[in-house]
Amino acid sequence: MAENIIMPKLGMAMVEGTVIAWKKREGEAVKKGEGIVDISSEKIEMEVEAAADGVLLKIEVPEGGVVPYGTVLGVIGQPGELAGTASVTASAKATAESAAALAASDEQRTKAGAPAATTATAVLDRPRDGIKISPVARKMAEEAGIDYTKLMGTGPQGRITKEDVERFIQAGGEKETNAAAQVAGVQTSVAPVAGSSDHAAAAVNTAEKQPERILVSGMRKVIAERMYQSLQQSAQLTITMQADITELLQLKEKLSPEMERRYQLKLSVTDLIARAVVLSLLRHKQMNSAYVEDRIELYEEVHLGIAVALEKGLVVPVIRQAEQKTLAELSSQLKSVSARARQNQLAPEEMKGSTFTITNLGSYGVDTFTPVLNPPEAGILGVGAAKDTPVFVGDELQRRSILPLSLTFDHRVLDGAPAAAFLATVRSYLEEPHSLLV
Repeated sequence: MAENIIMPKLGMAMVEGTVIAWKKREGEAVKKGEGIVDISSEKIEMEVEAAADGVLLKIEVPEGGVVPYGTVLGVIGQPGELAGTASVTASAKATAESAAALAASDEQRTKAGAPAATTATAVLDRPRDGIKISPVARKMAEEAGIDYTKLMGTGPQGRITKEDVERFIQAGGEKETNAAAQVAGVQTSVAPVAGSSDHAAAAVNTAEKQPERILVSGMRKVIAERMYQSLQQSAQLTITMQADITELLQLKEKLSPEMERRYQLKLSVTDLIARAVVLSLLRHKQMNSAYVEDRIELYEEVHLGIAVALEKGLVVPVIRQAEQKTLAELSSQLKSVSARARQNQLAPEEMKGSTFTITNLGSYGVDTFTPVLNPPEAGILGVGAAKDTPVFVGDELQRRSILPLSLTFDHRVLDGAPAAAFLATVRSYLEEPHSLLV
């Protein structure tokens, strides 16, 4: 009995999913439990496994196809067998036709000597045979006949990415490229015709590299839509302030051994900043709010969002009721959600309902920046890189650690003065760090 491969529903809010990459081609044998296709929803990416042994009889939705959950993606069965598959929806057909058109365009460009466009995006994959590699990178390596086990991955935790494979191919194909260029040079130098500048220009144009085209789907599509909507549907303003965290760093060094001994946790500056933000939100409830339709909603509980950068995007896991947590509990949950976010193990419910967000670009050496609101929140705090700076303390010049803070807020919800008061409270907690322990 043939089995349909169905687009699963990844969370209650999922409406549609994207086919990222097929691991098998039509006619290839599959085993039960073997990964057969990678799919993604708005913020979740996963591998769909075969439900039975057999052969991949048919692929209904090509790579890049976007279809509602419950749609038949393909069919597994015995040779010559075909299940009564559900028909692909009109939207899926439209997407499939779009993907087919892009593929046809790529074929024409390839015949003309131009590189084919890439229509699939990389997703995180589970380690296999001890090697962490994204499905797209794996497929690209296999098609190029490359032993990916010998590649050095640059992704999270040493994961091999599409870019790693591309760099390897380019390095190995350097001589071929040079040889092709020499041949082209010989051909264009033969039989020059007077006044043939147009022909020369045409020859130059045909040698130009074409841009890579990437279909915007899955996580990238959601980020693009939400960030655009955020800027279009709110009145965003960013103010900045600096905090002297010299004493904060000293307190961190004193607390770290005890935190490791009692809780097996390594205390970080981010933990302390998160604690300062939570306490400040309790004192400035107008910042812990959202503009919803024609009203402002003030929240009693602090659901703290933490922006986490991934290989191909960004997610914001949420720590619920953060105001009820001790510093140790907050630190533990911050590390837990961040680690699971990078391993693509967060449930959809863990990325919803935040009332305020923290985003930290300090590890990249960024000073101040302009964070974009995470709708419908009224505020987001950007944290930059702390730097040692000469500062007068009284009449004495001292070396102090100065941390830049950038607060973006929705001017529809609150004005500049109360926003500045909130940011000043955050700074006060950071500069008087023992108040974080009370």
